Amino acid sequence: MGVEVIFKIAAVGILTTVVGQILKQSGKEEIATFSTLAGLIIVLLMVLDLISELFDTVRNLFGL
Repeated sequence: MGVEVIFKIAAVGILTTVVGQILKQSGKEEIATFSTLAGLIIVLLMVLDLISELFDTVRNLFGL
């Protein structure tokens, strides 16, 4: 589970960077900012899901 999550996060980061640079070069800085923000939100949701799984595992481990 660990390596594929890192690859997914890296892929979202690379894609967001490429889209942001293309939009900045075409003069659409506002949309580039929104696309970067959307990429950040996607990654944060992925990380929150992993943290939720971690808490569930710890809760099950200690029987809470």
